[in-house]
Amino acid sequence: MSDWFEVNLSGEAAASQWGNNALLSFQENGATVHASELRRVQQAGRRLRSQGIMAVQLGSSFADQELQWAFAEGFMSTLGGEQIRWAGESQELDARFKVARWVRDITNKGPEQKSPQVLASEAASFISAIGGDKVSYKMISGEALKDAGWTGLYNVGRGSIRPPVMLVLDYNPGGEDTPVSAALVGKGIVFDSGGYSLKASEGMLYMKADMGGAAMVTGGLALSILRGLEKRVRLILCCAENLVSGNAYKLGDILTYKNGTTVEVVNTDAEGRLVLADGLLVAGESGAPLIIDAATLTGAAMTAVGSHYNALFALDKDIAGQVNAIASAENEPAWPLPLEPFHQFECPSNYADTANSRPMKGGGTGGASNAAGFLSRFVRDNGKGWVHLDLAACFNNSENSLWAAGGTARGIRTIARSLTDLG
Repeated sequence: MSDWFEVNLSGEAAASQWGNNALLSFQENGATVHASELRRVQQAGRRLRSQGIMAVQLGSSFADQELQWAFAEGFMSTLGGEQIRWAGESQELDARFKVARWVRDITNKGPEQKSPQVLASEAASFISAIGGDKVSYKMISGEALKDAGWTGLYNVGRGSIRPPVMLVLDYNPGGEDTPVSAALVGKGIVFDSGGYSLKASEGMLYMKADMGGAAMVTGGLALSILRGLEKRVRLILCCAENLVSGNAYKLGDILTYKNGTTVEVVNTDAEGRLVLADGLLVAGESGAPLIIDAATLTGAAMTAVGSHYNALFALDKDIAGQVNAIASAENEPAWPLPLEPFHQFECPSNYADTANSRPMKGGGTGGASNAAGFLSRFVRDNGKGWVHLDLAACFNNSENSLWAAGGTARGIRTIARSLTDLG
């Protein structure tokens, strides 16, 4: 008997013995999926993996690449180890699987296993292994961040004995004078206690995944390189632990950013926007006409769009429409939420240009838009070419009918295609 479990696809209903509207029927060492819709095929993959099946061969009836990938998304497990043979050779599916597995694994890793330095180093190593000598990078850590003026990342991370780190990676397939076509910025909070605005235990349990934005932009760049990217891209990861200690930043602190913006800290649990602000300033210095940042930034985004969509924000409505169309074409649905220039002023402060939130639970109404408005203070040209992704769909606290528990990598395809089509 083969170690490979063969899975075929059929648009016909299963025999009555398998029940009314059965999704799966079984044969010796194999199964048939009775579905043609992506969501149902993904459910079949999840169901088979949940039954302990580790290695599958997709039959020739899986002719459509998107149906194969939908099955794979469901079949991938929290702990990994699964194997899939595609219905024919496919470099694209191999690339997606390689990158999605890395994004899921780094997101699911426990917080003690991934200090800010480890996250930055593993991301740099992953891209370097794919991009070879086209990749160079530097890391700025601890007090050097303060000396360089990266005040948001330094202050959020200074409460931990494991220092904050900024990774600035350059993928350059051209010459030294090649302009940067795009910059990617990722929130890399490897654990978020909330700081002195301490989270409840149940809200803190899954905060190992608060670095999902850093994983997602790294994965997006990796997938784009594997697809043959020939443009120069800058990757900026802002990595820190947000902990409580005698050295932690406090409510009422005033931070002064390199662009002169002053920020009053009214909630230490609104830390993601503080570190991303530095990353966006670095991205702006690159001169890139396209800037995409990604972050598990607000609970408000999940309240608005649920866990099946990522929330999309942009002041530049043309770029918002283009990225939204790409997300749809790549079967990674996003949904645009409101962002206008006035959102910059929705978190007022008596002591600084702005506060980092409103001093109320969840930042009050419009929290996701107000967070995006805060970020818009740190992009150039009134937001032209800038897109912010609030990653509501990148992590599941528990297994469901579509996904294993943990990271989903839902967003890597959107970012990868944006780099090739828009950058």
